[in-house]
Amino acid sequence: MTVAVVTSTVVTFPDGAVDGRSPVVATVPLAKGRVGVVTEATPFHPLDHTWPDQPGDHGELRADGVTHPVVDCVTAARPIDGGELHVGSDIPAKRGDDGWAWQVMHVVPEPGPAIGALAELRVDPERRDALSAGHTGCHLVALALNAALAHRWTKDVRTDSLRHPDFDQLAITSSAIHEDSSVDKYRIGKSLRKKGFSADGLDAALPEITARVNDRLGGWRATGAPVMIDRSGPLLTDRRYWTCALPEGRAGLPCGGTHLRNVAQLTDLACELALNTDGTTLTVRTTAVRTMARHLAARGH
Repeated sequence: MTVAVVTSTVVTFPDGAVDGRSPVVATVPLAKGRVGVVTEATPFHPLDHTWPDQPGDHGELRADGVTHPVVDCVTAARPIDGGELHVGSDIPAKRGDDGWAWQVMHVVPEPGPAIGALAELRVDPERRDALSAGHTGCHLVALALNAALAHRWTKDVRTDSLRHPDFDQLAITSSAIHEDSSVDKYRIGKSLRKKGFSADGLDAALPEITARVNDRLGGWRATGAPVMIDRSGPLLTDRRYWTCALPEGRAGLPCGGTHLRNVAQLTDLACELALNTDGTTLTVRTTAVRTMARHLAARGH
C-alpha cells in the first residue's frame, strides 16, 4: 500500500461535475487484481459505506498517457495521525467522526497510476444522469407518500420539510437507487404502531394511496421545480442537503447523492406500492425516467 495523504477528498459532484483534474495522492492494492486510487479532488460520487443507497460512479482515470477504467467508486477512511487506510464496510468509524480523513477511492484494474501523477477524471455521464434521476425521484416519492399517509397518524411525530408526518424517515429500512428507478422498503411493525401509525385496512387502500401519490408527482413534475444541493463546504465529509422548490414549499432533506437540476427533466415519474403477505413491509418501486438532454447535446441536437 502506498499512501501520501491524510486529508479528506474535495468533491465536485454536488455541483453536477463529471470531469476534472487532480494529482494522485494514494494507491491501495485491492482484491481481484484491482487497485484503489485516491486523488486530491474528484467529480466521482462514491458508494456511502453507512447508507449504501446510490452506487458509485463509473468512468475513467487517465494518467501518464494510460487510461484506467474506473469500475467502481467507494468510500475510504484513515486516521489523520497515521495508521491503516480502511475501505467501505471495513471502516470502523462513522463519517464525520473526529480524527479521521474521508476519501473517495476510484477502483481500477491493476496496475494503477503512480503517486503524484496528474489524473484526468471523467465520469460516465449517461450512468450518472440515470442514477441522479433515480435519486431525485426517490426523494419526491418519499415526500408524496408522507402526504398520502398523513391521515393515518393518531399521534404527533416528527414532520418532513412540507410539514407532513415523516413516514419515510420513521419507517424506512433500506433504499436502493438504480438507473432511472429506485426501491424503498418500510417496516410497519409494532414500534411504528406505538408511534401512532394506523395500518388498518392499508392493503385494501393501497390502490387509492398509490393514485394519490402519483397524482401529486405528476403535478410536481409539471411545475418544472428546480433541484439544488446546498452544502457546508467542498469536502466529502461536509454536510449536503437536497432541496426542491415545490408548490407546497421548499422541500429538503440531508442527502449525499447526485441529482437532476429540475424535475422537468423527468419524462415519467410514478411509483408502485406493495405490502408483503403479513403486512409488515411496504415496498415502493419508483420509475423516474429522465430526458436525454446531455446525450443529445453531445451530438449537436
